Amino acid sequence: MDTKPFTVDGFLDTVPAPGDAPYTARFQLVVSPTDDVVDDVIWSCITSKPGIAHTLLTEIQPGDLLHVSGVLTQPTDPAEPARLTVDALELLATAPARALKEMVLDRYGDYVVVFDADTDTVPVFTALGQWVGMAESPDAIGTLIEIHERVNGGDA
Repeated sequence: MDTKPFTVDGFLDTVPAPGDAPYTARFQLVVSPTDDVVDDVIWSCITSKPGIAHTLLTEIQPGDLLHVSGVLTQPTDPAEPARLTVDALELLATAPARALKEMVLDRYGDYVVVFDADTDTVPVFTALGQWVGMAESPDAIGTLIEIHERVNGGDA
């Protein structure tokens, strides 16, 4: 078996899974050396570092951009995939969809609003996707909808 130190940036492909031994984790990393998807490589990774395993299993989500370092092992059998044993992990960027998990959509009749825990303002749309406006607070949603209906003759 051939081994060498290796460092790479890539996107977490799937939800990390506990490894076969205690305090280990397995995961797959998608590495894109070019902007062409046909050049993407999926690396099978494992870690036996308890801190990294805990982070992978509790905090890291698919789509997160990671910087990993460790030892790349190339088996003697070319049919077997290479494996990266990770000794260091850094989260470079969270997946764009993660922010959506922290938002809540709600319906007010023919209107849809988006609640975000990070802000008091509330975007308001019609159910068909037409922009209505930005309510300054959840208490102002009703007033914004009333104004929109008055101006548009009740058409949501």
